Amino acid sequence: MGKLLAGVLIFFIMLYAVVPEIATRIIGVGALRKGRLRKEIALTFDDGPDPYYTPRLLDLLKKHNIKATFFIVGAKAEKHPDIIKRIQREGHLIGIHNYVHRANWFMNPWRLWQQIHYSADVIEQITGQRPVHYRPPWGLFTIFDFILGQKFSFVLWSVMVGDWRSRIGRDALRKKILTQLHDGCVIVLHDSGETFGADRDAPMHMLEALEDVLQAISKQPYKFVLIDEIMKHA
Repeated sequence: MGKLLAGVLIFFIMLYAVVPEIATRIIGVGALRKGRLRKEIALTFDDGPDPYYTPRLLDLLKKHNIKATFFIVGAKAEKHPDIIKRIQREGHLIGIHNYVHRANWFMNPWRLWQQIHYSADVIEQITGQRPVHYRPPWGLFTIFDFILGQKFSFVLWSVMVGDWRSRIGRDALRKKILTQLHDGCVIVLHDSGETFGADRDAPMHMLEALEDVLQAISKQPYKFVLIDEIMKHA
């Protein structure tokens, strides 16, 4: 009986979490990881809006005339609607990164998707547009996400550089981003340091490194595009 229960538990875990992980990360189905067109880059930012760092990030993007995609936390959007309005006003794309920053693996799937739809309601009330792109915290999907989230396009990334930790520093971040650039890449960075495992001042190092990266890329034939543009050719 014990072996049977163990077998059932293993099967459930495989179906619930491992199969979606293999599908999205290894096989590359179910979620966008990169585009197909040459010399296109998508800059994406998770965990905001942050009242200190996000406005500084927007200033930097405006300075370089670059549009990006923001996967925002719904509870933070409620607290900072003016930042959300500015993100939209300046031509950036808004997606959802859960209502609170918790892994899907450890949340009731029905309650989770109620919160995600509520986050979409919040953003729509602020901007007049309903978001259709979704990226889960830490990129962890469950089988229920594909059942309950059919109205959304799922997005992951192809470049992650560990910018949520302060110790990596400006120079190392710059080098990691520049060495990992490739055609159609989707870069994920973080404009808030308040989430579990992150350092509060880490986004400042990210902003400094990003300034260097944008100056370097300006001399190369890369074009920055939004996630919805990448998806047209995915």
